Amino acid sequence: MNINATLIGQMIAFIVFVWFCMKFVWPPLTRILEERKKTIADGLAAAERGKREHELAEKRALETLKKAKQDAAEIVAIAEKRAAEVADEAKHQAKTEAERIVAAAKADIDQEVVRAKEALRAAVAELAVAGAARILEKEVDAKSHARLLETVAAKL
Repeated sequence: MNINATLIGQMIAFIVFVWFCMKFVWPPLTRILEERKKTIADGLAAAERGKREHELAEKRALETLKKAKQDAAEIVAIAEKRAAEVADEAKHQAKTEAERIVAAAKADIDQEVVRAKEALRAAVAELAVAGAARILEKEVDAKSHARLLETVAAKL
């Protein structure tokens, strides 16, 4: 065998093999590589979008939490103000009730004083009649001298 013919045959076989690979094997491989490259790029872009959305969601959550804390502070302030108003109202009602009770007690005391004066007048009148009866040494009839007793009681 001739080395030149073998070398030429191997070159022709190699050229056919290269042509076959470039025609039938290389395009599907490059297409698969391009698809893989595109898939990876899409995945990285999606990851970046997800990261940005996550950061935005965290910001929104912090803002919502801050607003909720502000709202809670406002509600607490309103509740404290309302509690103070209720306490003031209760104090006012208690003061009014105390004044009413004091006025009623004063009225009761005045009535008791009037009753005591009346009872004292009646007792003094009876003592006066009893004293007059002893002085006269005869019993004075209270019914017959009712007008006299009323006059004495009115003067006392």
